[in-house]
Amino acid sequence: MLFEVWAPHAGRVTLHVDGRERPMARAAGRPGWWRAEEPAADGARYGFGLDGGAPLPDPRSRRQPDGPDGLSAVVVPERFGWRREWTGRPLPGAVLYELHIGTFTPEGTFDAAAARLPHLANLGVTHVELMPVCPFPGRHGWGYDGVAPWAVHEPYGGPEGLVRFVDAAHGLGLGVVLDVVHNHLGPSGNHLPAFGPYFTDTHHTPWGPAVNLDAPGSDEVRAYLIGSALAWLRDYRLDGLRLDAVHALCDTRAEHFLAELSDAVDRLAAHTGRPLFLIAESDRNDPATTTPREAGGLGLHAQWNDDFHHALHTALTGESAGYYADFAADPAGALAATLTGGFFHAGGYSSFRGRSHGRPLDPRTTPAYRLLGYAQTHDQVGNRARGDRLTALCPPGRLACAAALVLCAPFTPMLFMGEEWGATTPWQYFTDHTDPHLAEAVREGRRREFAAHGWAAGEVPDPQDPATRERSCLDWSEPDRPPHTELLHWYRRLIALRRAEPALTDPRWEYRALTARPDGVVHFRRGRCHVAVNLGGRPAELRLGPEAGGAEVVAAWRPVAPPGPSGVLLLPAESAAVLRLPSPGGVAGPDAPGGRWKVA
Repeated sequence: MLFEVWAPHAGRVTLHVDGRERPMARAAGRPGWWRAEEPAADGARYGFGLDGGAPLPDPRSRRQPDGPDGLSAVVVPERFGWRREWTGRPLPGAVLYELHIGTFTPEGTFDAAAARLPHLANLGVTHVELMPVCPFPGRHGWGYDGVAPWAVHEPYGGPEGLVRFVDAAHGLGLGVVLDVVHNHLGPSGNHLPAFGPYFTDTHHTPWGPAVNLDAPGSDEVRAYLIGSALAWLRDYRLDGLRLDAVHALCDTRAEHFLAELSDAVDRLAAHTGRPLFLIAESDRNDPATTTPREAGGLGLHAQWNDDFHHALHTALTGESAGYYADFAADPAGALAATLTGGFFHAGGYSSFRGRSHGRPLDPRTTPAYRLLGYAQTHDQVGNRARGDRLTALCPPGRLACAAALVLCAPFTPMLFMGEEWGATTPWQYFTDHTDPHLAEAVREGRRREFAAHGWAAGEVPDPQDPATRERSCLDWSEPDRPPHTELLHWYRRLIALRRAEPALTDPRWEYRALTARPDGVVHFRRGRCHVAVNLGGRPAELRLGPEAGGAEVVAAWRPVAPPGPSGVLLLPAESAAVLRLPSPGGVAGPDAPGGRWKVA
């Protein structure tokens, strides 16, 4: 078996495999690379000793049976036991479901999560988006402090466990997306600096020195990360990747790392014949992120849209602290702006940032599916002091309204695990750091962070307390009892309606009408579907126009009578309804103007 490693600063490198040692030779024509041939079976333990030092895990390790500090184990992807063929599932028309393997079930394993996949298939979602599964110290954590970007966390089930999960998902028609972190590595168990210039002091990030994307040695670092991304898509048959915080990728080279990655993924998609896609988390509000390469952009296929989340959250809860302040000044206008243009911050002033921010999207060239819309995510729930979901902040009717706006808007919808039944379990920040000094630093850091926002130390859950993770596990008895069952049926109905009505997956930003009112009423028409939402505490009268007189109510959170001949709809408080019009044409009524949108 061929073993290779990039260690440009080492004077000698020794391969350690199953207790044997063998000197490695410099690879001809590949500066900084070392290689050696040595027999090794699947599962053999190995590592690399640099200049006589103790063996370290392989930077390209596929498996770390004893955690990030232990020896690596040989994995042969060609031996994975796939049982099903899979031709892929594209992003346009998708409904994503974000989940965390460690808390989706109390067991916290791939196999336990796979046993729950029929629930997701019955819900109607098309793709499961896994939070990071790379190894990190300890057993439990969010996964964003991973240190081995090619490997799979052993407590979850390791590489074979991920294969079984993906195979089970594909067998149910579900695509699988994986969240990967290229902008930093965790603070503990990271051995990359011993091998080469994987990090640089040229730039600094919230996590310290930046990943080296543009300093000397960056060619190999870029290839290392791109190789990892391609391995997930190729060897584990994943359908896409979510790229964490791409705004923190510091790169001054002529071709940005993301553009290079996008090109590589597109080539792999052409080679495999499967649709593959990249979804960015970006704080820039820059249309170039998802603009195709041939049009001069970075070529990523979609990005999360936090602006829509913030506008919706503010309208639902009335919260106005921190970054919600920009949206709370005019909740109706903010929600309407994001529904019609994607970004709220599109070049205007952001009071939270103290400067102008973003650029406008061109709805003529950016299909709406390139933005993901959501009411909850792991970040927006877990980064709250108590990890409280919308369930703790809103009555069921408002949760139903949020679902209607997410699932009937032109974005690609994404749900956060448990959202579909209004889970009452929080989702809190938890860690399992084995380094006691790091554990205490994280604990105190969380307390200081929230103390600045008025939270007492005793109100902030201890990330290291096992109970914090246990509280965050979904309670799978909830979907079978009220009031959760009703909300689950509502989500199923809306997703089924989205699948049945072509207008609801139309990638164009076109509305026959869209109105957002200060009393909490939002309604819009897409094709034959008229979506009406009342976030307010009183019944609302909506004048939809004469053509709505023959409309059929195809989904309603509370009983709603069809509009009469005059086209007036009476919508109960904190409720939502979807109507199917007799034809897509007609003249808009006074409360449903043509054109883009209005705030009444």
